[in-house]
Amino acid sequence: MTAMQNKLFINGEFVDARSGKTFATINPATEEKITDVASAGAEDVDAAVRAARAQMEPGSEWQKMKPRDRAKIMWRIADMLTARAEEIGRIETIDNGKPIFESQFVDTPAAAECLYYFAGWSGKVTGETIPVADNAFTYTLREPLGVVGAITPWNFPLMLAVWKIAPALACGNTVISKPASNTSLSLLKFAEYARECGLPAGVLNVIPGGGSVVGNAMVDHPGIDAIAFTGSSEVGRALMARAASTLKKVSLELGGKSPNIVLADADLDAASRGALNAIFYGKGEVCAAGSRLLVEDSVHDALMEKVIERAGKMVAADPLHPKTRLGAIVSKDQMETVLRYIESGKSEGAKLVAGGERADIGTGKGYFLKPTIFDDVQPEMKIAREEIFGPVLATLRFKDADDAVVKANATVYGLAAAVWTRDVSKAHRVARAVKAGTVWVNTYNLYDPALPFGGFKESGFGRDQGRDALEKYTQTKSVWVNL
Repeated sequence: MTAMQNKLFINGEFVDARSGKTFATINPATEEKITDVASAGAEDVDAAVRAARAQMEPGSEWQKMKPRDRAKIMWRIADMLTARAEEIGRIETIDNGKPIFESQFVDTPAAAECLYYFAGWSGKVTGETIPVADNAFTYTLREPLGVVGAITPWNFPLMLAVWKIAPALACGNTVISKPASNTSLSLLKFAEYARECGLPAGVLNVIPGGGSVVGNAMVDHPGIDAIAFTGSSEVGRALMARAASTLKKVSLELGGKSPNIVLADADLDAASRGALNAIFYGKGEVCAAGSRLLVEDSVHDALMEKVIERAGKMVAADPLHPKTRLGAIVSKDQMETVLRYIESGKSEGAKLVAGGERADIGTGKGYFLKPTIFDDVQPEMKIAREEIFGPVLATLRFKDADDAVVKANATVYGLAAAVWTRDVSKAHRVARAVKAGTVWVNTYNLYDPALPFGGFKESGFGRDQGRDALEKYTQTKSVWVNL
């Protein structure tokens, strides 16, 4: 059995919560308790802040370290993630329910690539000289913000945390990371790796616990300079309002109801494969999931035949089996939420053409759902408007590309979108017209550390990944020297 960490990680040590409180974390595929995890409180947040602030002092080990030496540590952590992908992938799979194929071979390597990428930015985050007068030398400095609070969700517990940790460290900040209570184990293991690779004590702190306790304490704490949050739009709004009291810098990557647009001239085989990947990868528990399939009238029937046939071959199964592609929903509560949305789709008159119920993998246990597809969905239906965060696809028709854009943009969200077409002109026009932070053309769910990711509208602001992420973790100082 893989050795796990289940305590708070503060100032380089794994410690119990000051209160002694713990919470059980459950394997969603078996409904059995994995372990009890230390549950942080406000006192633990304060201890983590003190440790993180100490490493922001001018004479601290972290601040005296050359940028290239910070990069070497980050590179070592990435190497360790790569070498131990099976170990940490297994931990994430039993904690989250996602297939081991995803956690070991997709998500963990993606986290490592993020570390490699931002390690390369250490030492390259620079200011510039700006000539403004003959008798002055004027320039800017790009300095670290200070202590960054990273609050991340349960759908990609390791990867989304690293998306925030890596650029923050590359810029010379320290980090306090709060994983979701459902899925704290892989990030605690990551902290163990970071310590083993020489990251100084206090630079990274990991404090699991309830959002209403730990998250609020982090947002309220005057010793935390910025909050980088990924989660629901509802929580993001409350967090932003709360952060006003300390005027923290806030970045929000929130929900989505992303349109996946198939034009009549698309390669329908490729589009049908892409439609399934867009919604069923990660069990649909993906912020950017292509949960709205928009299909041009003239190819609707032909495409849906292919989509339904492919969906019928997707079978929920043991997440630890290497061939499984559809795992368990993260928790009983989330499964029940998804089932309520399915009932809503039925009651509002959408046509259920696949799935729509729990799946039995032969054990009588686990929070498994069959891949679910609704057709003849109308834009006003709840399943077309609200983020479900599960394996449920809502299919809508459109007349032409202009109509597709109107329907695609008829949402409060703007995180991602895709368009399938052989016409390069149409592809670029639609990509420009759709209001979303990422638009894929003839593909879906591809990411790279060099490409910024984030939302428009109620999907938030600020960007993870790419050069744009550096803005979240630095501040600019202007210097004017009279000559």
